[in-house]
This record gives sequence, C-alpha cells and structure tokens, in this order.
Amino acid sequence: MNLKMMRYIVGALVQIEAALFLIPILTAVVYQEWGCLQVFGATALFCLAAGRLVRGKRPEDATIFSSEGYTTVALCWIVMSIVGAIPLCVSGAYPNPFDALFEIVSGFTTTGATVATDVEALPRSILMWRSFSHWIGGMGVLVFMLAILPMGASGMYLMKAESPGPSVGKLVPRVRSTAKILYVIYLFLTVLQMILMILFGCPVFDSINLTFATAGTGGFSVLNSGCADYNTAVQIILTVFMILFGVNFNEYFLIYCKKWKEAVHCEEVRAYLGIIAAAVIMISFNICHIFGNIGETVLHAAFQVASIITTTGFASVDFDLWPEFSREILLLLMFIGACAGSTGGGIKVSRIVIMAKSVLKELAYILHPRNVRKVRFEGKIVEHETMRSVNVFMVAYLIIFVTSVLLVSLDNFDGITNFSAVASAFNNVGPGLNQVGPVRNFSIYSNLSKLVLTFDMLAGRLEIFPMLILLLKIRGRKRWN
Repeated sequence: MNLKMMRYIVGALVQIEAALFLIPILTAVVYQEWGCLQVFGATALFCLAAGRLVRGKRPEDATIFSSEGYTTVALCWIVMSIVGAIPLCVSGAYPNPFDALFEIVSGFTTTGATVATDVEALPRSILMWRSFSHWIGGMGVLVFMLAILPMGASGMYLMKAESPGPSVGKLVPRVRSTAKILYVIYLFLTVLQMILMILFGCPVFDSINLTFATAGTGGFSVLNSGCADYNTAVQIILTVFMILFGVNFNEYFLIYCKKWKEAVHCEEVRAYLGIIAAAVIMISFNICHIFGNIGETVLHAAFQVASIITTTGFASVDFDLWPEFSREILLLLMFIGACAGSTGGGIKVSRIVIMAKSVLKELAYILHPRNVRKVRFEGKIVEHETMRSVNVFMVAYLIIFVTSVLLVSLDNFDGITNFSAVASAFNNVGPGLNQVGPVRNFSIYSNLSKLVLTFDMLAGRLEIFPMLILLLKIRGRKRWN
C-alpha cells in the first residue's frame, strides 16, 4: 500500500478545503459577522499548516491502485467533514460536536438533513458554508482536486471511488481533462440557475444558497419554511434545475459534442424522465382535492417528485400531510434516486433498470430454458462484472440499511420515523416522514443515532464500498484485492 501517496492526497485535500473557506469568509465580511470571520479565518490557517505538514513532498512513486483509491477517498471525506465541522462548533452555531459533524456531513454528502431548529437564526456565513458544502460535495471534492492537480493514471481510481453509479468512465483519454470538463459543465449550470433565480425575483443571498443546494442536489434552505415562500417562477426554476442536475453529466458532454443521436437514445435518462412523469401524474390525481387548481396541483407534485427522486430534499409544502398513496410514492423515489454520474443520490436509475432486466431475463429462462438471452443496457451487453457489482451493492445496501434501522430504533421513536430517517440519510435525500418530515428536523435523535446516520450519509454518498473497505483496513486486513 502506497501510504506516502495516500498521505499526500489527504494533505492536498485539507489545503484545498482551506481555500474553500474563502466563500464563508467573504460572506462574514459582507454581513459584518466578525466572530464568524475569526473562526473561519483561523480554521483556514490551521488547514493550510496542517495540510502542508501532512502533504510533504510528492512521493516519487505516485501509483495507487483500486483498494488504495477507495481507502483514500473514504479517509478524505472523513477528514474533510471533521475539519468542515470545526467552524460550526466553535462559532456556537452548533455547540454539540455531534450536531456539527452531522450537519456538515449532511452538507458534503448533499443530504440536506438538519438538526437546526431555527435556520433563520444562524449567521449568514454559517448558512453560506452549509449550502456551499452541497456544491463542493455534489460533483466531488476529489474530482475538483483531479482537475487542478496532476495525478496520472491513479486519478481514475479516485474518480471511480467518489463518483456515484455502477461504473465510471473517462469522457476523454486523460482523467484530468475529464475532471475539468465535468466541472465546467457543473459551473455553467450553476451560474445559469443563479442568474435566472435573481432575474425572477429571488433575493441574491437566497439565490446563491439555493443554487448551491440545487446543484449539489442537497436541500439546505435559508428559511424555516423551506421553499414555500418563494414565488411560482422561482419554484419552477428550482424544479427544472433539480431534474437537470439529476441527469448523468455524460449526457451534457454528448450534447456539447453535438452527438445528438447518442444523447437522445440514453436509456437511463429516458427511464429517469419516465419515472418522474409517471410519479407526477399519479400524485397530481391523488392530491388534486387539496389545492385550488390544476396548475398549483401539478406544480407542487412536480416540485416534490423532482426534489425527492434527485435526493435534493427541498419542500414547497408539507408533503407529510398528503394522502398515504402520495407519501408511499415519494418514499419509493427516495430509494430509486437520480442517474448515475449525476450529483444525485439513491440506488440510481441505472441499477434499477439493470435489476429489472435481470428479473425479466430469469423469467424468460424459466419459460424457455434453451433460449440464450443477454441483459442489455444502453445498447450494450451488461458484463458479468457489472452484474456482480450491482448484486453485491444491493446486498451490502440491505445489510447496512437494516442494521441502521435497528440501531436508531434504540431511541424508541415510531417505525415510520426511523425507517424514513435511515432511508433519507442513506439515500442522501434530507426530509423523511412523521417526526423527521419536511417541516421538522433530526435533532430528536441521540448522539449515537446521529453517528449512525452520519455513517449512512457518507456510505450512501460514496456508494458504500469505500467506507466498508476503510473499516476492513482499520481491522488490519492489509491485503484486500
């Protein structure tokens, strides 16, 4: 194991995080929050010094392989979260260290679950750091690092370990160029949404925060009412961009290269949009008696469907009060999630499609044992390695999910609350149902449960395996292939 290179990457990440603190520092200056300015400034200086100490000189052997890549990514996210929680705790915004860690992990993993009981009472710089953490974690901080630092062939292992979905490929031959392309697309969509939000009447501070949260499919809001108080145009913009950020970013690259035929025939995106359309139609019929007209009904149905399937977690209404049929649909969407290669969480549409086709293949085999039928996805035969990866992922997913539900049940809340809390954390959604619904928060849970949910958020964002491999390394299994 190349420990020197792993240390180098972790140190570089801490230094990059120091630079990222410039956003809340500037916010503190603008709003004259001098206490927060000192806290963020001191934390940034600490990161620069600590990062330099840990990083040291670049090792001559910069090669890392698969297991090292997964371990490094897990370590980087844990270190990044601990450092990111320091200003929240020291500033007094979240005096309980467990709350501070839960909140920032919820930010970086783009979950959007909060323990804050009064968001509007928080300093503006803290609010900005929370929302900006969504943007950082959405595309991935290591992908950002790959875009600015040369990592060679080893960078592909880092990108695969951090990027969501069954498989990750290079858009262009060089990993660094791929990372740059992804961030250019990400930045373009972010700026476009921010401009539209401001033009249609959303306050500038709110527009910046909501755009960061939408881009990372996070869900932190700056108002206690969530998104309910914004005008219809702003809610429509949020709905559209939540859906756009839930699309595989390879699609945007194909569009940029004018490969229209390949873009249009993307099977995962068509399934993703089809699920959204079906859910909006069913929920609209189910809740039409609640709202005054068809337009308002469809708007709220589309907003919540887009928010939940992309795992953004915004709320324009208290959907926990909707009929059970609509609530169950939204709960199912939490598990499905967005497309692979997007900033969204969940199991991913691609895995759902592959598993559905696998079931159909088995049924066809039972009916016609002599017929040879292959599972195809995006026009290609799904290799055995991919099928195995999907199946192993689902087994690990179920084991962690069930274990987490049992552990948080020690706090003795009702089953729906516990189940939806774990589903929300593990799928990086944000709001759950009942006592962790859209107008409530996760402050009701004990410190133990918050740690369990924090692990779930990290495992969900990193697609489980990096966190599990790190645990195996900690146990002393140094040879893992």
